[in-house]
Amino acid sequence: MNENNSQSKTYRIALLGNPNTGKTTLFNVLTGLNHRVGNYPGVTVEIKKGSFVHKSTVIEILDIPGTYSLAPRSPDELLSVELVLGLNPMEKMPDALLVLADASNLERNLYLATQAFETGLPVILALSMVDLATAAGMEIDFGALSKKLGIPVVAIHASKHKGLEELKDAIILSQSEKRLPNSPLFSELIESCRGKILGLLGNKGSRFLAGRLLFETDGFLAQQLEQKLSLSLSASILENRQVLKSSGINLVSIEAKCRYAWIHELVQPCIRKPGNKTVGFTDKVDRILTHKVYGMLFFFLIMFLMFTALFILAKPLMEWIGAGKDFLGESFESFLPDGMLRSLLVEGLLEGVGGVVVFLPQIIILFGFLSILEDCGYMARAAFLMDRVMAKCGLSGKSFIPLLSSVACAVPGVLATRVIEDKRDRLATILVAPLMSCSARLPVYVLFIGAFLTDGYPIWFPGMMLFLMYCVGFITAPIAATLFKSTILKGKGAPFLMELPVYKMPSLRVVFARIYEASLSFLKRAGTLIAATMVIIWAVLYFPCVSPTGENYPALIAQTENKAEQDALLLQWKKNSFLGRAGHLIEPIVKPLGWDWRIGVATLASFPAREVVVGTLSIVFGLGKDSKDEEQLQEILPKVHWNDDPDQPLLFNIPAALSIMVFFALCCQCGSTLMVIRQETGSWYWPAFTFLYMTGLAYLAALLTFQLGMLFL
Repeated sequence: MNENNSQSKTYRIALLGNPNTGKTTLFNVLTGLNHRVGNYPGVTVEIKKGSFVHKSTVIEILDIPGTYSLAPRSPDELLSVELVLGLNPMEKMPDALLVLADASNLERNLYLATQAFETGLPVILALSMVDLATAAGMEIDFGALSKKLGIPVVAIHASKHKGLEELKDAIILSQSEKRLPNSPLFSELIESCRGKILGLLGNKGSRFLAGRLLFETDGFLAQQLEQKLSLSLSASILENRQVLKSSGINLVSIEAKCRYAWIHELVQPCIRKPGNKTVGFTDKVDRILTHKVYGMLFFFLIMFLMFTALFILAKPLMEWIGAGKDFLGESFESFLPDGMLRSLLVEGLLEGVGGVVVFLPQIIILFGFLSILEDCGYMARAAFLMDRVMAKCGLSGKSFIPLLSSVACAVPGVLATRVIEDKRDRLATILVAPLMSCSARLPVYVLFIGAFLTDGYPIWFPGMMLFLMYCVGFITAPIAATLFKSTILKGKGAPFLMELPVYKMPSLRVVFARIYEASLSFLKRAGTLIAATMVIIWAVLYFPCVSPTGENYPALIAQTENKAEQDALLLQWKKNSFLGRAGHLIEPIVKPLGWDWRIGVATLASFPAREVVVGTLSIVFGLGKDSKDEEQLQEILPKVHWNDDPDQPLLFNIPAALSIMVFFALCCQCGSTLMVIRQETGSWYWPAFTFLYMTGLAYLAALLTFQLGMLFL
């Protein structure tokens, strides 16, 4: 069969499900795509698309944000409803809904399914976690359940590829049969009021949407629909709600009451549960890991071990990458004549980009740890523990999830705030998420800790210092959130409700996929943004390459055989360069921090992306010149004098190193993060505010760190 005939049909399927049901895992397995998978709520915050071919049919599947209900209270939940109902102008209405439910918590998971049943679309029900249900002593009659619901019911185990062929067959069959599921019936009066609202919606309406407008208590969906559909719904909704209230119907609880009653009556004959509920492994472990004292101690122990491993495990790999960089530098110097091209390749690109790439092992280890903790189910416990801290800041445990994501990168951390319903809580979390130390800050920490806080200290000390640097963000973010929630974003925090998933063995495929994505992203930045910045830094440090008297610096250095005279000419060249002139202009500003002009310009260069600072320091400290005879940057820093003048004191000491690390811990040096804040808030005001308050805070903290440190020194 030719390709055109084999792909003559296309169906669009929307994938719905509660958080922690394995929805994104199923999507990845079906489509062959590698998207982030985390065993805690709030990972999927945007529509992800993919497709596969089954029996000559192209099936396009859309993974939409996990939700417990199609009652939108936050941007990510509204996204789900808009797509399901065909109200998203960027997406066509799906042909069917694939609802994924946790078999071990079937009745609760079917609440979302009953709402999907009322959309007027065919529905396929896939049951995950069947092995957990069986281990708990449950027996499910899938055939009887399918008959009761009036739709296909398929048991799957996505990570082991079990039940997937049956699921694909059910999707194809749903398009030919067009079977609509049974759905809960409410009282005659409720159905009458729902019918009146349905009449106003026209061809965009459904029983579900009319009921949603009738039952919602905050008017959020009605406001959105009035704007999108240009309808006036408020008067009719209020009128019908008043009719129900006058009849003694509690609109806050009636929907849940009716749906769960219908689910219980339908599901009970299809499930056999053990007489006595056994205390499982998850319950036993949670007695310790969610304890307010032992749980917090375990959390800090895990974090400490992770950061210690970043030093101990990564060191051999970093040395190997560094040796490869040196080999390339020697190779370039062996066949390229001395001049501007060789300087650009060796001193600019190779030393600049290579100085960043050498930290790839730390990125791999960091994301490996985080992926394992997420996939095994521990991160949800961390969020539960941190809810107590978040509540004192006027936030909830839901804010901890975006903050934790920001440890990897602030961009997905800001996007993850979409799971937060309260607008003030969401904005406060967005403003403090960049304070968390992301992976881009890691090279800075590793560089200065390795240079000044490793030799002569116990083996555990560098890891402890790295942990403390991350604690700067962990401590500062809640304090900043408290200030924001008590001033510009004053308001009461929303209650925190979260399901704790069962513990499970992490999937190696998921862990390696996350490491691969993070490493690839890091290398892309090194090969694009960082490389471009390094070329600019090299150029403004190289030019003008003539002295004030008109002599050519490269020629003068080549003609001079005395090493001391060469160093003096090189220093004079740097000071006379465009970068040197700019650095001396800002030196009075950064000198109170313990920095000279070179650290100042390296910091300025790092504002588009903070990883750039390591490569910039490699360039401005001349590591690229005769690199085969130079020590590594980490070994050079403790020997550098102010302005390269041997008669001046050493530039770096421990207070100066701590000052730089604290500045980078608190400053917002990431253009991507600021752009995402602009996207999520719809205003340039908030990214500008974020940049200004974080830069001011970073400067003040670095100033105090250096000045107080010098008092003790």
